[in-house]
Amino acid sequence: MKILVLIAVILVSGCYDDTADLSAHMEQVKATTTSQIDPMPEVHPFHHFEYSAFNLRSPFSLPKPEVIQQKIQQMSGCLSPDPRRRKQPLEKFALGDLTMRGTMDEDGILWALVEASDFTLHRVSVGGYLGLFNGHIKEVSAKSVKLVELTPDGAGCWVERETLIKIAQSVSQG
Repeated sequence: MKILVLIAVILVSGCYDDTADLSAHMEQVKATTTSQIDPMPEVHPFHHFEYSAFNLRSPFSLPKPEVIQQKIQQMSGCLSPDPRRRKQPLEKFALGDLTMRGTMDEDGILWALVEASDFTLHRVSVGGYLGLFNGHIKEVSAKSVKLVELTPDGAGCWVERETLIKIAQSVSQG
């Protein structure tokens, strides 16, 4: 019996009513939180748009043959690259990825040695092509390669642009 009384006293002493620390924490939380809620955002009215292009051609269907023919006739006087010409290996690189490393003379033909960004070395001469914009080589000298590129003008035609690739200067260590 004494043991039961002792256990009951221990259990009752565990239920101590001092909640002052809990009350202090609650007061601190209430003091630091804001009770103001931001107002709801303004809802803009929905403007109905009526689709009125039922009589126009659907963008998902092919144009009529006469429209295509008219566009071809309109662009026939423009400068454009030859689509049937076979691409050369250096035409898959941008001019910024090509570096002239030197020259080589063989049977009276001056060849330029051009290194691509994949570290392959190619020899090119007058009449060859390089670069992404159909760069046709017009002149090879000991210091540079001169080429004419065809760049699109945005209206379906092409514009010639002259470009120069200079030989890379080697860095000497001293």
